[in-house]
Parts: sequence; structure tokens; C-alpha cells
Amino acid sequence: MTRPLDLTHEKRNIGPQRIQRPTYVDLLPTCNNACPAGENIQAWLTHAQAGRFKDAWQSLTENNPLPAIHGRVCYHPCENACNRGKLDSSVSIHAVERFLGDLALEENWQFEISAAPTGKRVLVVGAGPSGLSAAYHLARLGHTVEIHEAGPLAGGMMHFGIPSYRLPRDVLDAEIKRIENMGVRIVLNHRVDDLLAEKAAGHFDALFVAVGAHISKRTEIPSRDAGKMLDAIGFLKDVETGNAPKLGRRVAIYGGGNTAMDAARVAKRLGYEPLIIYRRDREHMPAHDFEATEALEEGVKIHWLRTIKNIDETTFTVEIMEVDEKGRPQPTGQFETLEADALIMALGQDVDT
Repeated sequence: MTRPLDLTHEKRNIGPQRIQRPTYVDLLPTCNNACPAGENIQAWLTHAQAGRFKDAWQSLTENNPLPAIHGRVCYHPCENACNRGKLDSSVSIHAVERFLGDLALEENWQFEISAAPTGKRVLVVGAGPSGLSAAYHLARLGHTVEIHEAGPLAGGMMHFGIPSYRLPRDVLDAEIKRIENMGVRIVLNHRVDDLLAEKAAGHFDALFVAVGAHISKRTEIPSRDAGKMLDAIGFLKDVETGNAPKLGRRVAIYGGGNTAMDAARVAKRLGYEPLIIYRRDREHMPAHDFEATEALEEGVKIHWLRTIKNIDETTFTVEIMEVDEKGRPQPTGQFETLEADALIMALGQDVDT
């Protein structure tokens, strides 16, 4: 006869035991994790799906005060990370964000400040996307915020680096105005050279430095006519301010990033014949592939695997490159010539320190 198991005293015989314990990890949804702005994407998408568009916009702008802008210029890595893409296709997060941003402008929705005034004053240096976002969040916390901007317009690289065909200026200005409506003061044409002196003069309690990366990188190229060489950011800024330079019929753009694509497409719109010179192949370029596709569709010529060695008036001597197994360009010792009347350097940007 089998003796009944005594669960009180014979604990070793109660059955199989495991010594492993589950580990609980608090992870973000893949779309949220991939979002550079840290948006709570699934939360505002839930509101939007239910038709609660203002609730969706309010949820979205808890993290990002510029949805109409981001809905146009963001490269939406959230959609690449979307789990739905493993089943059929990613959720159109980018399009919904733009819809909500535009609807908010149409309906004149404004930001609400629920926090009580703190009596603290904060100076933000720079009115680009970082400075504007910081000012927005600081104002929501009840602080008094003032932005000092060295340039004539607020927006930073959104205004002077992103062409208007990608970001309409009325949309940009409207979203900046909504931040100003929170009580944020923007002082233009005011360069800050001494942070501590500026802080003391304005009786500020804290500083936020948001000067941005708008200093173009350069490289030394032997040339007999350096006057025909300019940087991409300066070129885009001159076009934006109505001071587009006269460059001649053919314009070469040196670089393979998104700024190079923007400069080439703007040059095309000004009536020039742009050609891009880039040292890697298309697969290894830093620009997004659709940017290159759109540039090619508009008539921009792209010379892959080429690096400029010398410029003699309008004749560019370029070396033909090849890509090794690690994707790095290697010289071949073979050369050819290209003709262009001017050169726009689009080799990246550095922070203005």
C-alpha cells in the first residue's frame, strides 16, 4: 500500500523543483525604442485609431512639440522597427504624425501649462530644434524661458538647412509661434559669446546650450580658382535668405549625405545642372536611398566611386575608387576629368563651439 505523501514534513518528495527564477524586464515597444524624439507612439496611435485626434495630438506632444515638422522631415526609423512589418507592412506612423500635426495647426490647438509658475528663469542659447524643444518642456514645468538666437530667424537648421520644398515655411513658423504662445520669448540677432556674463546680466537661474551643428567641414583640394568653392550649409542658407550665389551653369556637389542631396536638388530648382561626386558606391552612402532616388528622378547626375584630386578652372580631375570587402573606398590609380563651374562642399557638419 502506498503511503500518503505528507506535504508538511516530507518537502523533498513533493515533486520536481526548479531553482531558476523568471526575470522581468521593462522594455519599450520597438517603435518607441527606435524613435529619436522618444514619443509614446502606441499611446497616441491608440487615440488616433479611435478618432480621438486631439487626445492623440496631446499625447504625441508630451514628448515632441513639433509634430507637423517631424511628420515631414523625420526619416521614421520607428516604421523600420515596427513589429507589424514582420507580418505584412509597418504601421504608417509617419503619415499619422503629419496628419495630427497639420490638424492641430488647422484647428489652432494650443499647448496647455498645468504647472504652477516656479519663479525660475532659464536662458536657452539657440533657437533650433533642440533649443525650441527645451524651451517647450521648461515652460510646461512652469519656468520662465528666454531664447537668445544669433541668427535673424528662429528654427536653426530647420530654417536654413532643410529646403522649403521639404519643409514649408508656414508650417515651421506656425509650430514655432505655438511655442512662443506659451510665454517663451525669442530674442533674434543676439549672439551669446560669454555664457556666464549673459546669465548674470539676465538674472537667469539656469542655462541650456543648444547651438547646433551647423559649421561645415572642409577638405583641402588643390585649386586655381578657390572663389568658386563654397559649403553646402552656406549655400542653402544663402538661398533661404534670398541671396543665392551665381555659380555658373554646371555645379558639382562633393559628398554623399542627405545635405549633398538637398544642395543638389536646390541647385536643380535654381536652374543649374548639378552633379554629385562621391567616393563610395550607392550601397555605402550615408544618404537615405530614397533621397538618391528622388535626386536622380529630378535629373541630378551622381558619379559614384570618385574623389576629387585637383581643380583647374572648370576641369575637375577625379580618381576612380573601388570598395573593399569592408565597404571602404580604395584608390585605383585611374583618373578621369569632369567639367563644372563651381563646387559645393557637403562633407558633414561640426558643432559651433
